[in-house]
Order: sequence, then structure tokens, then C-alpha cells
Amino acid sequence: MKTFRLLAATLALAATAAVAQPYPNKSVKLIVPYPPGGATDVIGRVMAQRLTTALGQQVVVDNRGGAGGNIGAEAVAKSAPDGYTLLMGALTSHSIMATLEKGTIRYDLGKDLTPVAVVGSVPLVWVVTPSLPVKTLQELVAYAKANPGKLTYASSGAGAPQRMCAELFKLKIGADMIHVPYKGSGPAMADLVGGQVLTMCETVPASLQLIKGGKLRALAVTTAERISQLPDVPTAAEAGVTGIEVASLFGVMAPAGTPAPIIAKLNAEIQKILAMPEAQEQLLAQGAYAVKMSPEQSNDRIKREISQWAKVIADAKIKAD
Repeated sequence: MKTFRLLAATLALAATAAVAQPYPNKSVKLIVPYPPGGATDVIGRVMAQRLTTALGQQVVVDNRGGAGGNIGAEAVAKSAPDGYTLLMGALTSHSIMATLEKGTIRYDLGKDLTPVAVVGSVPLVWVVTPSLPVKTLQELVAYAKANPGKLTYASSGAGAPQRMCAELFKLKIGADMIHVPYKGSGPAMADLVGGQVLTMCETVPASLQLIKGGKLRALAVTTAERISQLPDVPTAAEAGVTGIEVASLFGVMAPAGTPAPIIAKLNAEIQKILAMPEAQEQLLAQGAYAVKMSPEQSNDRIKREISQWAKVIADAKIKAD
């Protein structure tokens, strides 16, 4: 018992000493759980570059792709909670996987990681192939109900936010639609343009140029308010379908147990970065709108994401591919 108490006291003193030291006093690793080049990677590099200046220490991006982002997330979850290993996460995707792949992932998003800040939100938009005789979201609802089992919708994968958006839509309107999964947005969009599938809830960045070029018809954005990139496209609520506000969230997380002063410092610096017009422009170039949230607000938002998608997955009886 004395040995255990001595060990506990030693660990407590070490933790106190770590907090007392100026943070950071060495380089910080920002793990991006996807290969280079994607939205998460680019957003991570924007944050890393600006945090390097703000913190006075190098923030190094470390790409750990694989398993839909779970390999990198697990690496951070199992790292020392000292603020020197962080996750640049695709938070909506991680929240979906928390339920969809619960039996295979080896970390608990809600328990093993703690939010530093949600930094960006990528909106989604309902699009249809131009050959489909619908021009509004209400007309799509009517078409789906009049043609049960005939309206096909594409997605970039079983656990993608695009798939979940469509499943939520199906549940809300009570229609029988057919899911056609693809390995990524690129091939899904190609078949949608070609008319091999009829509709899709897709991220705005992936569909914007096709919409502007007349190759896809936009029916509604799944955000609370209209967005600057598609100002003439109504929200789903404006178009008559409520309860399908969906966006792909991105943010920074740390291992659970990271001292609160470190979380607060990182969040404060991130808020300053997100207030910079040039940083906002860099994020928007990836289709992400800057989001300013405290650690507490970020934690609440992630909990809502986990809860929302757990219910959709259960109600729609979705299984991992």
C-alpha cells in the first residue's frame, strides 16, 4: 500500500510539474488520420502553420492514414496527455464510426479523446441528375414517395456523412430509396452526372463546379442558413423538410486527461487564428466555413453528433461494409 501511495504521489507531482512548465517548450505533433491532399490534411496544415507562429514552437503534421481515420485517431487516443500529440479530426466521420464500427475500433471517441476546438464546417447540398424531373426538394420527396424502391441515391461509403445525410432524409420523409455506395465522392459524382444514379447529398466542395456548370441541379443545402457559395439555393428547412441539418465538421482533439490549462491555451490561439480573414479564406478554399467554439461547446457538439448518428444507424439498420 505504501508503494502504491508513493507511486500515485510521484505521478501527481509529475503532472503538476508538467502543467507548471511553459507550454509548449518543444515541438507539437498534429496527427492527420488521412493521406496527404484531402480536406482534413489541408485544413490541418493551415492550422499547423499558424499555430507554429502563435505558439512559438513547430507544429508538425504527421499523416497516419488508414481504417477510415481510425488508425490516426487511435494513435492520439493512446498518446501521453501532455499537449504534444494532437488530432486534426474529421469529427463527423469519427462520430459516425464511434457507433458503426464500435466492435472494431480500439478507442472510445467520447472517453479517450477530449475536444480542443471545432474549427471548420463543410456544408452539404442535395443534388440530382438533371434528367430527373424534379426542381425542388419537395418535388424530390413527392417523386420518392410516388416511386418506392426506384429512387437511387449515391454515397461515398457506408459511414460517410453523405450517406448519413441521405439516411436521415429517408427517415424524415418515410420513403423507400435505394442506396448505391461508391468508394469515394469522385466515382459517385461521375455516375450521378451520367444518370446512373439519380440523387445524392454531397459536400458543397465536391459538387460546386458541377452545379455551376449545369451538370447537377441543386435542391437545398443542409445548413441552418443559406451559404455564400450557393446563395440562391434554399436551406432544406426553407424547402419544406426540417430536421436534416448536416455538415461535415473538422476540429482539433487531444488525449483525454490533457491538463485544462493546455486545452484552454490551444483553444485561445485557435480562436485568434479563426478570426483572421486570411485564415478564413484558406479554410473556405477547402469548402470549410470557420467555426468558433470553446472546448465545452465543442464537447457538447461532438456528443450531439455521436448521439444523432447512433440513432440514425440504429433506426436505418445500417451496417459497416
